[in-house]
Amino acid sequence: MTPTMLRQLWSLIEKTQANFLLKLDDTSLVDWLLKQLEHQQALNPEEVHILSDYLNNRLSLIRDIAQQQR
Repeated sequence: MTPTMLRQLWSLIEKTQANFLLKLDDTSLVDWLLKQLEHQQALNPEEVHILSDYLNNRLSLIRDIAQQQR
């Protein structure tokens, strides 16, 4: 995972409506974020796997950020 991907990911999270992020279950949230990143740049299967693991390990942080943005 490159620093650019990380910046894009966290920028996406910050720009997305907090209520939308909070209403998704964990699996849907990870899937939605991955799809949005894939729209920004092509991801190979290994990158998708790494990003998926990264997101799953940071779900509570993502939800905390969304909660603060409300």
